[in-house]
Amino acid sequence: MDERLSRLLLEDEFRPTVARLRCFRGIDTLSAFALHVEIGDWQRFSCPTQLAAWVGLVPSLDQSGESSRSGSITKTGSKYARRLLVEAAWHYQRGPMIGVALSRRQEGRPAHVLQIAWRAQHRLHRLYARLRARGKHENVVTVAVARELACFLWAAAVAV
Repeated sequence: MDERLSRLLLEDEFRPTVARLRCFRGIDTLSAFALHVEIGDWQRFSCPTQLAAWVGLVPSLDQSGESSRSGSITKTGSKYARRLLVEAAWHYQRGPMIGVALSRRQEGRPAHVLQIAWRAQHRLHRLYARLRARGKHENVVTVAVARELACFLWAAAVAV
């Protein structure tokens, strides 16, 4: 299975996007490949919030007259992609840093993609800490971080 995946990753169709996604903490080869296959054409989303909505990581909205209430996430779209994003979001509990494995994955990648990944580490860690300080449940915080992570991944995937 690993050999087949390695051959698939050598194809020009997958390689550039998978390499960009691997620059993020919590996203390695298999998860980057699976996200790319599940989402397909990243450019079909005109903005990152459309991707987050497609994956189902946005809160549902209940409106009646002048009142509105946000509910749980919509859970539309790809269940597999949503799960991968939530699993990757757990990595942003710790402060921003680039370890040995991440630095190897980032070697030779475009500077603007590395900058997006570094900004993501800072912003997602701050979001995690801020929401936990407000007393939000750990799973709610992780889903919120996963939504933001999806937006950063969109920026890296469509960056030229």
